[in-house]
Amino acid sequence: MVPRKQPTARQERLGRELRKLREAAGLSAREAAKLLGVVSVTVSQIESGVAGVSEARVRRLAAQYACADADLIDALAEMARDRTRGWWEDYRDVLPPGFLDLAELEHHARSMGVIATAHVPGLLQTEDYARAVFRYAVPELPTSELEPRVEHRMRRRVVIEDKGAVGYEAVVHEAVLRTRVGSRAQAKNQLRDILAQSDRPNVTVRVIPFDVDGFGGANTSMLYVNGPVPQLDTAKRDAPHGGSFIDACSQLARFRTLFRKVESVSLDPQRSRDFIHRLAKEL
Repeated sequence: MVPRKQPTARQERLGRELRKLREAAGLSAREAAKLLGVVSVTVSQIESGVAGVSEARVRRLAAQYACADADLIDALAEMARDRTRGWWEDYRDVLPPGFLDLAELEHHARSMGVIATAHVPGLLQTEDYARAVFRYAVPELPTSELEPRVEHRMRRRVVIEDKGAVGYEAVVHEAVLRTRVGSRAQAKNQLRDILAQSDRPNVTVRVIPFDVDGFGGANTSMLYVNGPVPQLDTAKRDAPHGGSFIDACSQLARFRTLFRKVESVSLDPQRSRDFIHRLAKEL
């Protein structure tokens, strides 16, 4: 098999999970290679995502590693079997790989939760809002780069809008809702769109108002994506230099706790809708 030049985040994740199983079994890459009847470089390439791996080989490796978690094995086998080339592939060589990796992650999510303290979550942004956010980049993006970013962000909404939409919970701080990223009219339209999205049975929006007690998490913006099993969950945090995916078990447990902590000080969904209605009327 020809090595991949640029494996996706999902391909790399499968490799990391197989490496975790091998290390838990106390085996070196060389020893694992002997069990499979391949050279050690093949195991290394699989674990780095550079080389693909079949479902049969995933199950064989899991058996060699004495993994008894049937649900995890099935989930890893599905990752190996699934070769979906989704709509995001239209943007390969057009946008940075991180854009494609995020869309693929969302496509395979079982459910998602997001804490927003800076911007309206991407899946809830209107086209005008998204364009205003991308226009704020320094140096300024040319139209040839800005418009594909906006289009890609709008297409990502398919995961909460189309058939088979996943559960999505957004906990949004009042500061996010009050900040006019674009014009007054665009801000009002953005609030109305959030309300429309929250009418969907799979979408929940909760607001953290300024006057709530006990919220010290102004820097806790994050996305938490639930996978088919907890071990395959993923957290994403944004930073000035770009976002990063987090999948270490201890870190995932930390972010799950953080999400529950922030959620606990937010308004319930109906009070949140009433709150957003009032803000829209003020504009």
